[in-house]
Amino acid sequence: MKIYCQKDVLLNSVNTVSKAVSNRTTLPILECILLTATPTVFKLTGNDLELGIESTVAAVVEQSGNIALEAKIFSEIVRRLPDQEVEICVDEQNITTIKCANSEFRIMGQPGSEFPALPEVEKLQEFILPQAELRNMIRQTIFSVALDETKPILTGELMEIKQGALHMVAVDGYRVSFKKIDLSIENENLKAVVPGKTLNEISKILSSEEENVSLYFADKHILFDLGGSIVVSRLLDGEFLKYEQIFSKDYETKIQVDRRSLLMSIERAALISRENKKNPIKVQLVNDKMIITSNTELGTAHEELTVEMEGKDLTIAFNPKYLIDVLKVIEDDQVCILFTSSLSPCIIKHLTEDIYKYLILPIRLNT
Repeated sequence: MKIYCQKDVLLNSVNTVSKAVSNRTTLPILECILLTATPTVFKLTGNDLELGIESTVAAVVEQSGNIALEAKIFSEIVRRLPDQEVEICVDEQNITTIKCANSEFRIMGQPGSEFPALPEVEKLQEFILPQAELRNMIRQTIFSVALDETKPILTGELMEIKQGALHMVAVDGYRVSFKKIDLSIENENLKAVVPGKTLNEISKILSSEEENVSLYFADKHILFDLGGSIVVSRLLDGEFLKYEQIFSKDYETKIQVDRRSLLMSIERAALISRENKKNPIKVQLVNDKMIITSNTELGTAHEELTVEMEGKDLTIAFNPKYLIDVLKVIEDDQVCILFTSSLSPCIIKHLTEDIYKYLILPIRLNT
């Protein structure tokens, strides 16, 4: 194999596929990046058997071939090369020579034939959305994915296509995050639970420019086509929580509040509570006022906000982290919050539409 490419282009692809390289594995080949050259294309692949990423590199291919190189050393070499053209050459003994300007490295590789191929996902039905939109959806929901693996299905997010829209839902047992965007399709119903790790990694690759991503669903896998890169992930098995019935439209108390003011008030009160579940923040709603207090061995905090309120007065307590996580990712100036009782979850939502909804369980106050 012999190819020529620019250092910055190669490094970009190395950084992309490294997100799918396994760090802890009994199969050394999974700690490698696969380099594949054909007469028409040069591409890099990382694959940890759960997540696979393939990235195309603009290159001149002088001789076809493939080689698996240990990802850590290969990426470190490429990162430190001068910003000039790189030549990569592989001989019959899998010895790989990397040259750039006055630098030259020779490292041992493994036969590319031993590297596991990415799963095949048939491109039967394509769903297209802007990359920036998908990245935003992940950012606004991923914090609610469960980290505890006792319920493996909750370590992923539900991606559901229904009624001409893509819904993304994450649940960790204490909160539910829901985000929706419209798609230019009708009469399609699909659902898949994508591992949180996959979504975390893909959000780092997605562009903020006006580029699209295509989604393709299969029984066991999902494929994200970003143009220059593809990401294939296994799906999680199991029945996801039936989230629709959790978001009740009934409420006893409803407020409209300035999001940024509320976020800053909770962050200040959280300085005292130290995000300890035993030391929640207390929220009192009375006479168009929201009073937020925190009282611990460290001291006390008291915040007051003016809100538009309808319904009954209420006292309720929360882990402040859960409120902060939500208020940080919402971009609206004003939000609506619905309360039922001091022991029932609250729902934070858009003022008029169902484009996002967040449900948060309260903490029982010691009386």
